[in-house]
Amino acid sequence: MSTAPSTSPTPGSARAEGSDEAPQAAAPAPKSRGPWAPLRPLILRLHFYAGVFVAPFLLVAATTGFLYAAAFQAEKLVYSHELTVPVGDASLPISEQVDAARKAYPEGTVSAVRPSPEDDATTRVMLSGVEGVDATHTLAVFVDPYTGKVRGALEQYGSTGALPLRTWIDEFHRDLHLGENGRLYSELAASWLWVIAGGGLVLWFSRRRALRKVRGTTGRRRTLGLHGTVGVWAAVGFIFLSATGLTWSTYAGANIDVLRTSLGQATPSVSAAASGGDHAGHDTASGAGGDAEHGVGLDRVLAAARAEGLGDPVEIVPPADASSAFVVKQVQRSWPEKQDAVAIDPATGEVTDVLRFDDHPLLAKLTRWGIDLHTGVLFGLVNQLALMALAGALILLIVWGYRMWWQRGRGSAFGRPVPRGAWAQVPPYVLVPLMATVAVIAYFVPLLGIPLVAFLVVDVVLGEIAHQRGRRAAV
Repeated sequence: MSTAPSTSPTPGSARAEGSDEAPQAAAPAPKSRGPWAPLRPLILRLHFYAGVFVAPFLLVAATTGFLYAAAFQAEKLVYSHELTVPVGDASLPISEQVDAARKAYPEGTVSAVRPSPEDDATTRVMLSGVEGVDATHTLAVFVDPYTGKVRGALEQYGSTGALPLRTWIDEFHRDLHLGENGRLYSELAASWLWVIAGGGLVLWFSRRRALRKVRGTTGRRRTLGLHGTVGVWAAVGFIFLSATGLTWSTYAGANIDVLRTSLGQATPSVSAAASGGDHAGHDTASGAGGDAEHGVGLDRVLAAARAEGLGDPVEIVPPADASSAFVVKQVQRSWPEKQDAVAIDPATGEVTDVLRFDDHPLLAKLTRWGIDLHTGVLFGLVNQLALMALAGALILLIVWGYRMWWQRGRGSAFGRPVPRGAWAQVPPYVLVPLMATVAVIAYFVPLLGIPLVAFLVVDVVLGEIAHQRGRRAAV
């Protein structure tokens, strides 16, 4: 949201009076300023408008994102009783652990089981269809793998096993607890973050080196220096968060999925057909209606998966119906990721299909890694601290950006945007391809395109108002 350095307004001028800018084009930039000179005023104006109007959405996303990154460690403290147990001598068979959970919580259906992944961790038995539990969530029953004692039950959401605290923050970050309509805010923020960050980079590096200094400066120049310096260091992280956030957004995410599918880069799934027939894509990851006591039982199913090399942590998903198989999949999202999966016939205990993460298409792997890095699980605590630092930097940049806008109005009123007419300085051989590129991007990222059109309309209207005022003043 940085703005160009401006000379102090003279008393009685339009700028000093806090009115809209004069209806005159910006003076052409000197050629000696370098190759970015024609584009700089245009980027500066876009950076200003996007910063002013999109920054509130980014501020909410950054604040809730900071809380979400911190929630992983908070969750371990808040739910330590349910998550951890004293280390015992020998674990009970997984079937006995599930039986213990079902005796304590007979409602619903077993939708998945996550055996204890570490010596001091509990086993999770997930139940779906439990009264009072959100239909998109499960009730996770925590069982001591050594004694079979149930240590509690908590509502759980998502593939990372988010418990109530992290779930609440996650949903607040994603949709402000407003459902599907609320997701538009986060998609708008993700759609514009890379534009603002990229524009800021161009503006910073196109400035003269002497104007980038922070030390020894005061007022607006100091604020601009802080804003630009922090923005440059954090820009790559912002662009990454924007790109990965869009991959599971409502509209841009759907377009990305279509593109990946058309390129043969969709994420594959293990065939859950019990006969091993051609049912590609019939993945029972949700496990709706599953039955943990099908056929050969959980113990043989888990043993068969171990024989295929599936080490902890794993999740066992019971068959969805009579023609489906058990699915056992690795669920480690930290580096190195473990995402192999097998399907096992409930009647015979034989493996009917195997899917290795190594065999996933490149874009599917990159998407998986990007999402896990974005959500703070790929590199654990270091990842989460880095996300918190990026969120904190974005909050500071927004505050500094609004402060610069205020200081540009001489500390008594918000300043005006950069004078219009910047597009006229751009040569046609640059402007036409640029507009075509922006149109294509805006089509695939609609919450970038729609506000961009709105900015242009507002800009034209304000320009016409200023023009009419100038004509009346001249009469």
